[in-house]
Formats: sequence, structure tokens, C-alpha cells
Amino acid sequence: MPTTLPLPTLRAAFGDRLQENVSLAPYTSARIGGPADALISVKSADELTETVSRLWELDMPYVMLGGGSNMLVSDRGVRGVVVLNRAKAVSFYNDSRPKVRAEAGVVIANLARRCAAHGLAGLEWAAAVPGTVGGAVYGNAGAFGGDMAGNLIHAELLTENGRESWPVEKMEYGYRTSVLKRQSLKIVVLSAELRLEHSTKETVSVKISEFSERRKATQPPGASMGSMFKNPPGDFAGRLVEAAGLKGTRIGTAEISPVHANFFINHGQTKAEDVRALVNLTQKTVAEKFGVNLELEIEFVGEW
Repeated sequence: MPTTLPLPTLRAAFGDRLQENVSLAPYTSARIGGPADALISVKSADELTETVSRLWELDMPYVMLGGGSNMLVSDRGVRGVVVLNRAKAVSFYNDSRPKVRAEAGVVIANLARRCAAHGLAGLEWAAAVPGTVGGAVYGNAGAFGGDMAGNLIHAELLTENGRESWPVEKMEYGYRTSVLKRQSLKIVVLSAELRLEHSTKETVSVKISEFSERRKATQPPGASMGSMFKNPPGDFAGRLVEAAGLKGTRIGTAEISPVHANFFINHGQTKAEDVRALVNLTQKTVAEKFGVNLELEIEFVGEW
């Protein structure tokens, strides 16, 4: 589909950094998605600030892309600019109250392992979590009883007023959500400062290995978006989908995993429309059988 973006304006603003008509499938954990009209990679929080500020000035539509988990990009792709966040600076402050500052493009599982290498505990829950620090801050990522709300001291954000530091309280965290996710705010996560604890490399590494093994034992291999649905109060989305008899159901090459029913697997060349059809089927069936409306944990991105 032809773009409506003013590409000459973008070329003038970003030069060689601007890529055009770029397939997004390789940049998503599910390996699904059509092309972006334009893509710009950023390699630091400063570069991210400059890029997004310029896009705001130009009134250009854009989508932030980090690790590409928790999202389903449409087959038609994104009519706008995709900002690929590769800002990955990390700084440790190992004093009486240890902490780490990580830019938003840092893969959070890698950060957990770097903390272990420094003998610092507190982020072990993140060792098997897909995605980046920015995505984790945005959606209050969590696992194994830990979450971003429990670690975040403050997040550095780009707002229309410039760079701001928001304490964890201002994020208004809930289960897999935040004020950033609930409201359409003109805000971009630049970095996060996270609370850690003194420990030993061995102790933290053992815990990370334990969590990673538990994750491998219960979650399927293969390309997926991560958990599709939020767990409803007092229950588990995967249990409900399985009880509805949907485990192993396929539409095209998209499958509700026979290992864990809250994961939808791409078995190769899967269309986003097939995944969406599976989502609709699942929500309809679970609602009819159990009276539960499953809420998506992932987000639909692009032109649907």
C-alpha cells in the first residue's frame, strides 16, 4: 500500500538514518508483521530524545519498537515511522543501596544476568522475561512474584515538556499495566533506575537458573508474542483456554500451543490476521463457556 508519509521531509530531517519500506517481522519476537513505511534506529537515550522530539515537531505518526514482544504487527504493516530502540547503556551504583540505571533498549533478561555477574540481587524474576527495559517499564512486566513496580526507583521519560524523572508512584502500576499504558500520553521511556540488593554471584546465578528452568518447563519454544492474555482475578488465562478445549487449535500456521494455552506459536510464514482470528475465537469461546472476558496482554500494532 502506498505511503502517505512525506518521505522527502523525513529524508531531509534524518538523512541516511532513515530506512524505507522495512519488513518488521525480523524485529518482533513472533516473527510476524508487514512493512513499516519508514524505520529509524537509535543507539542512545540522547539519540532517542532527539529523534522523537523531531518527529513530534514534524507531527509524524510513529511507533516505538524495542524487543518486539507483547505486540502483533498487522500484515499491512505500519503507516508511519517505526523508531527502533537500541539504546543500551548500563551503569551500576554498587554502594550501600545498590542500583542500576539502564537505557530503555536494554534487553531486560540480559540486564538480570549482568546484575548477577556483579553479585546484585532483585532482578532475577526478569531473567526469562522477553523484551526491553522500556517495555517492562511501560507494561509493568513481571514473573515469579517480581515485577517492575517492585524494582523501579524512577523512570526517565521524554514528555512534551522535555526530559522528566518520574518516581515509581507516578507510574500508577497495576497488574501488567501503568498510567502510560492506560492513557494515550505523549511520553517515551528513555531509561530506568532500578533497586537492587547485595548478594553473591553464585546465589543470584542459582536463582536465575532455577527460574529459567521453570520457564523452559512450562512455556513453549518457538516464535511467539509471549503471554497473549492477562490472567483474570483468581484464575489463569492458560487454564481457561485449555479448559475450553482450544489447546492445539490452528488457523493457518498459527497455533494455540499444546504446551501452554496462553501462548500462540508461529510455525512459519504466519499471517497476523490468522493470529487475530485465533484471538477472537479464544475470547468468544471462553466467554461463552465460562462467562470470563479475557483481556489481551499483547497490543495490536499497525494498520488493521
